[in-house]
Amino acid sequence: MAVQTSYRTQTDIQRLEKLRKLEKELPIVCTDFFRSIAQTTSTLTRLAYAYDFRLFFQFLCRENPLFADCEPRFMTEEDFAKVKMRDIDLFQDYLSQYYVSDEETGESHVVQNHELGIMRKLCSLRSLFEYMFKNGIVEANIATLVSLPKVHEKPILRLEVDEMQKMLDAVYSGDGLSEHQKKVSENTKKRDLAIILLFLGTGIRVSECVGINLDDIDMENKAFVVTRKGGDQSMLYMPDSVAEALEGYLDDRLKITPVDGHEDALFLSLQRKRITQRAVQNLVKKYALIAAPLKKRISPHKLRSTFGTNLYEETGDIYLVADVLGHTDVNTTRKHYAAMTDQHKREAARRIILPTKKEE
Repeated sequence: MAVQTSYRTQTDIQRLEKLRKLEKELPIVCTDFFRSIAQTTSTLTRLAYAYDFRLFFQFLCRENPLFADCEPRFMTEEDFAKVKMRDIDLFQDYLSQYYVSDEETGESHVVQNHELGIMRKLCSLRSLFEYMFKNGIVEANIATLVSLPKVHEKPILRLEVDEMQKMLDAVYSGDGLSEHQKKVSENTKKRDLAIILLFLGTGIRVSECVGINLDDIDMENKAFVVTRKGGDQSMLYMPDSVAEALEGYLDDRLKITPVDGHEDALFLSLQRKRITQRAVQNLVKKYALIAAPLKKRISPHKLRSTFGTNLYEETGDIYLVADVLGHTDVNTTRKHYAAMTDQHKREAARRIILPTKKEE
């Protein structure tokens, strides 16, 4: 009998394969850089770096005449010395809107980056040039000379109580769905309800949701185990409504014979395979557009934010919220909910009644 590979391990193997494929398109120094951070970063982080580096070096060889006859893979230390602050400045302008071709179809489409996307890519370059500077490949980290874009804080997008109810009603009844969606929903209703309630009731990430296995569930104690971003496991507890929905789904799930290699998965697709993150994102969006049509960016992460907001409003305990959400640094949590903290302070100021000055 073949040994089952965990979902996390399978995902990591796939990402590593993508990374090694991308490395063949990048300067050799990038491979050295990835090796230097391998013990302190996840494969997903290194893969994100690789995509950012590929975009920059493709831009450089296409837009700068000095590199017109150069392929990124064959760039030398002498080539890196030719890269100037202006190149990175122009790259920042380029990032606001550019065209990319689909590797399979060859069709082009427009990509637009907002402040956060641009900042992340520039930070990636800073890390690479810092590595090259420390190793004597370049004389300075010129990437630090380019100012990062100012990031405007956006309010937390979440569902209100009535919107959450409408979303659940759409799962129950199918109201608002197309005829085709209703037919599909008849076979996925219990699964979809369990997934949405897990997001709203426990605040898990989409990657944690699809990674749950059958033996991670403890219905007796209304608890389950999730594998966090860093690989650590954490025990979470379910509200009664979540446990009830999950138990209803489990009755159907245990009657399904999954495809080989997917026997352990809790949530299955109609193809009897472990459900993908993309599929979960699509099902959340489908029901959210019915419940809150003006909030077009509702995603699993926004349902997670809804949970975090509700928990913070109920408890006022930022450390509890950070622990349940799996934030390793409470400042990450505080940053997201700073506006609510400020609101609480304003409310405190309004509630304080002081004696008024007597008229003379």
